[in-house]
Amino acid sequence: MSRLQIAVVALCIALNAVDGFDVLAISFAAPGIAAEWSIDRATLGAVLSMELLGMAAGSVLIGNLADRIGRRPVILGCLAVMAVGMFLAAWADGVATLSATRLVTGLGIGGMLSSTSAMVAEFSNARRRSLNVVLNIAGYSAGAIVGGVIAAALLERTGQWRSVFLVGAAATTALLPLALLFLPESIDSQIARRPDGALDKVNRTLRRLRLPPAQRLPAPPARAERPSILALFSSGHAAPTVLLTVAYFAQIMAFYFIQKWTPKVIVDMGFEAASAGRVLVCANIGCLLGALAVGLASQRFRLQPLVVGSMLLSFAAIAGYGLVPRELGWLAAVAALAGFFTNAGVVGMYPVLVRVFPAPLRASGTGFVIGVGRGGSAVGPMLAGALFAGGSALVVVSTTMGAGALVAASMLLALQRQRGRRIGPAAGST
Repeated sequence: MSRLQIAVVALCIALNAVDGFDVLAISFAAPGIAAEWSIDRATLGAVLSMELLGMAAGSVLIGNLADRIGRRPVILGCLAVMAVGMFLAAWADGVATLSATRLVTGLGIGGMLSSTSAMVAEFSNARRRSLNVVLNIAGYSAGAIVGGVIAAALLERTGQWRSVFLVGAAATTALLPLALLFLPESIDSQIARRPDGALDKVNRTLRRLRLPPAQRLPAPPARAERPSILALFSSGHAAPTVLLTVAYFAQIMAFYFIQKWTPKVIVDMGFEAASAGRVLVCANIGCLLGALAVGLASQRFRLQPLVVGSMLLSFAAIAGYGLVPRELGWLAAVAALAGFFTNAGVVGMYPVLVRVFPAPLRASGTGFVIGVGRGGSAVGPMLAGALFAGGSALVVVSTTMGAGALVAASMLLALQRQRGRRIGPAAGST
């Protein structure tokens, strides 16, 4: 891979790192919000879900927009929306205002996830494509870890939950000029869309890649794929779209139970908010290691059994979340295990997505699966909040939420049977 290819992948990873912190900022701030505004668990669960609803809408709508107008302008627009949303959240004066700002932030994050996934796949060579897509999504966990350490220190020093959002806003804003200067448009996207002057635009990018210019664009396919939601349900795309969406929905529901409720559960056990934040950091260290593990393993082994196995083990880890002794060491360890296997299952789905959907539908398909699937990220915290409010014990809630991983594994097995072959051969194949 050339320097520009590496730079694009690295920048997209950084963008997803900011995403990770921006999403989890509300989790780190949740104990302080609940205390300041005296809100119950059910209401807090709804607040925790707001940016996730925005992410769902952003992934579907903005992912499709990225196929229509290009990856670069969508990524830049999403960054601006995220920065504004984080700044506004720091000045929220009530549940309604905070919920609205988180919804706006979620729109930007959702569009960013689908757009950068397509961008990384299209700037990677065949050998490194699966690994780079996984590393891109792993940036989410890296941002949550670094941001979590900063957030825990801020909460311990100041006790002000609003400072968490200000840090996220500053980091998001800092990346905007870098993306503006160093992120080119995808050649695959330009060829698929064929805008005015497409050949000149493709050649500009080729020059930056230090490759010879193209004399003409490749001939368009006999049956061109038009980027739309309906195209995802046409012959050949409908079954994979449905199966992958259900799988992502179920797995992400389990993932966000750990991400959104860990600080509040730990605080309710009698520990301080800063300690609860550190347990969540441990969960995200597990998430990062799980993402790296599945990415590296995919270079040597078939992707499908790795992902399905991770999902099955994530059920066991999350179900055990309510069984360990109520000591910080035990809680941090089981949170790290749950994060490892749950995120390995989530991240392992992204290389599957970019392989299943062709370039004209890549951002749309990825965005649709992530967007509708992220309904699970909104349902997860709300369902857990309702179970807690109804008097359910932690072990009951954790087992119920972890069962989503079993559903996800069954969907991927069904996809394998539907396609008549394993998902994703070893790296090096497109």
